Amino acid sequence: MRACLAPSFPGTDVPDWIRRFLAGGGGAIVLFSYNVRDRAQLKRLTSELQRERGDVLLAIDEEGGDVTRLYADEGSSTPGNAALGHIDDVALTEAVAREIGADLAAVGVNWNLAPVADVNVPANPVIGVRSFGDDSSLVARHVAAYVRGVQSAGVAACAKHFPGHGSTEQDSHLELPVLVGDVEAGLEPFRSAIAAGVKTVMTAHLRVPGFGDDPATVNPALIGMLRDDLGFDGVVMADALEMKGLSASVGVEEGAVRALAAGVDSLCVGHDLHEEAVDAIEEAVLAAISSGRLPEERVAEAANRVRRVAVTTFTERRPGVGLEAARRAIEATGAVQAEGATVVELVPAANIAAGEHVHGFDGARFVREGDDVPAAGVYVVRDAHRHQWMRDAADREGVVVVEVGLPVWKPVHARGYLATYGRSRVSLTAAAERLGL
Repeated sequence: MRACLAPSFPGTDVPDWIRRFLAGGGGAIVLFSYNVRDRAQLKRLTSELQRERGDVLLAIDEEGGDVTRLYADEGSSTPGNAALGHIDDVALTEAVAREIGADLAAVGVNWNLAPVADVNVPANPVIGVRSFGDDSSLVARHVAAYVRGVQSAGVAACAKHFPGHGSTEQDSHLELPVLVGDVEAGLEPFRSAIAAGVKTVMTAHLRVPGFGDDPATVNPALIGMLRDDLGFDGVVMADALEMKGLSASVGVEEGAVRALAAGVDSLCVGHDLHEEAVDAIEEAVLAAISSGRLPEERVAEAANRVRRVAVTTFTERRPGVGLEAARRAIEATGAVQAEGATVVELVPAANIAAGEHVHGFDGARFVREGDDVPAAGVYVVRDAHRHQWMRDAADREGVVVVEVGLPVWKPVHARGYLATYGRSRVSLTAAAERLGL
């Protein structure tokens, strides 16, 4: 059953317990920012893991834009989904995704936990610019393009978060969200991903009205919809078991057992759960098999699906495609030239998926809610429609406002406004060019 587990470990050295896990049949490892110091170091780490087990799947969240592990400190080299959806050039999205896939393949990562296939609503606290947009058809065509691009580089893609985390107003990292509206409204991107040949799909820890109280990850009816109605026969992966949308409702070990029983194949153990949690999950699953509660053939089926996910080919990168896409995503109105201006970034609480961003505009001052906001020529906001304090602080006469989240709110008094549709490194570079900074 270890083929069905995907644990993580902190640091840049392989611990002994991970070596034992892989020797005992472990199927996958999930890598996070704490495993990445630089590209050369990551390549050494993945090579060492692959020496322990040649067919191990090495997964990472490299969505592009705001959610990056390879470039956690300096920011992503490609814009995120909101920027690509705003441009709406499917060929460009595929090229950007191919660049991401090639980047991962070059450092030995063969499973990208992307793209986000959620159709976003503005009030969503965790998806936002990670989504291609709020139109299901637009999201669907770009999800398919992203899948094709990543997988053409020999890296498995993962459409997430089934059946759609976009139409929620809670964050499943922190609580159990409830899907708002008809579940069918969020399925088109997943159908599109499956038609494009996506190898894996990740479930969401959310409740769907009409499908009982169980989160989708442990809900046989919803996993059955993915299998039977959408026709998906690849790997179904559970989002991290430690997330409160699951752990606070059914518990980590019970969640693992019920997810496998419901039809999930791979269990992401999470960022903060390590050796003890893996041992406890394994013990719970083996006990469920022994009692007959979890059929052994179901676990064998899940393990076989994980093993079928294979690395294929590697293609040429297209240097500069990320910056090209970021420039095309920029939306500017009014007078945005701000050469020599002081820049103040109004920073919201970190999104758990993206984490704290270290990178920013050169020389910018970072200000959080409750701090005194100094005078500046440029104010940078993120999802200002969700933060009254940002709107109050930034909308001043004679300034330029830069929105690095979703451009739902626009200032009344500012002389210029610029939207990037994300906060990747290349998005900030493209914005700085337009601002003349």
